[in-house]
Amino acid sequence: MKHVLIIVENLPVPFDRRVWQEAGSLASSGIKVSIICPRMKGYTKSFECIDNIDIYRHSLPIEAKGAAGYIIEYLIAFFWQLYLSWKIFFKRKFDVIHGCNPPDLIFLVALFFKVFGVKFVFDHHDINPELYIAKYSKKGLFYRLLLFVEKLTFKVADYSIATNESYKHIALTRGNMPEDRVQVIRSGPNLNRLKISQGDNKYKKGRRFLVGYVGVIGEQEGLDLLLKSVQSIIKVRQDIQFAIVGGGTELLKIKSLAKELEVSEFVDFYGRVDDTILIEILNTADVCVNPDRPTIMNNLSTMNKIMEYMALRKPIVQYSLKEGQFSAQKASLYASNTDPEDFANKVVYLIDNVDLRNEMGEYGYRRVVNELSWEYESKRLIAFYNRILERDDRFSLNETVSPSVLSSTD
Repeated sequence: MKHVLIIVENLPVPFDRRVWQEAGSLASSGIKVSIICPRMKGYTKSFECIDNIDIYRHSLPIEAKGAAGYIIEYLIAFFWQLYLSWKIFFKRKFDVIHGCNPPDLIFLVALFFKVFGVKFVFDHHDINPELYIAKYSKKGLFYRLLLFVEKLTFKVADYSIATNESYKHIALTRGNMPEDRVQVIRSGPNLNRLKISQGDNKYKKGRRFLVGYVGVIGEQEGLDLLLKSVQSIIKVRQDIQFAIVGGGTELLKIKSLAKELEVSEFVDFYGRVDDTILIEILNTADVCVNPDRPTIMNNLSTMNKIMEYMALRKPIVQYSLKEGQFSAQKASLYASNTDPEDFANKVVYLIDNVDLRNEMGEYGYRRVVNELSWEYESKRLIAFYNRILERDDRFSLNETVSPSVLSSTD
């Protein structure tokens, strides 16, 4: 049996839904899968085996903020990744290291194993040079360093996985990867996980409507813009509650801004929650939002939240971004970039037009079911790995993936 080691640095597994779906699909195709990831709240066991997938977690004592913080975090993560990789390798040799960025440093671990014939697959989750610009609004030395390590990552990689066509273009141009070694595998939602229900009106806090957001709370996610939209909305009506689900480095800052803008009564911050609560909140929502700022990073990135909203039949409001528009198409209204007033107007317009909400929600759901769900992306992943591992094609792109491939305990 072939063995794949997945390394992810910034989130624990199975909390990282894309990584967990990839691992589940590979395991269901007859590949042994091991994972190295950090320990974080709710995922504190150093080792556990879930669905025959071995998960090794290491300590990560800081959540980086600023250049010095990132350097410390990455050095600690590199030490544990290298140590645990050797531990796993001596226990059972692996054939592939599947490295999920950020950061673009996992190639350093892969280099130690190339001499043993281990292949390196770079799973390109974030374009870190553009992420740096989004966070700090500048380029400079650190930006050039990020471009350099990205280039090294592509150079060491035997194969690369891109989450969309924009990322594939970067792999082919900036990374000089041969096209036959790059595969687009989108972060399709798992329909076995995202079950549609009536929700629970307790999240509306006595108001008629709920607007939902799920995602990371960082500088580039535009939660400050969303709160300014809330401020505009409550000036004219007080029957809409807002639910923000997720954690991140800017959570305390965003909570303080909510108090400063005097909108705290209308906004609930739930932090990181388990799937049951997250899906219940989204099912309760009448409208879901994605206030991501129009940075180069956000423009070229596919946001998981968009397709999760669609999988739950929710109409969306977001700013006009390339990949966001590709994913949602007619399931979303698009506000003028960085204009909280226009964003607010579009939220209210949807709230007041239930037929349009239903029409948009149904369109998004059908698009996911027929084109974008993990059922389709899983087949591409398995076919790609059959090539990498030189296995017989055990799954064709037209076959149906078994339900076990789509299982998730996240």
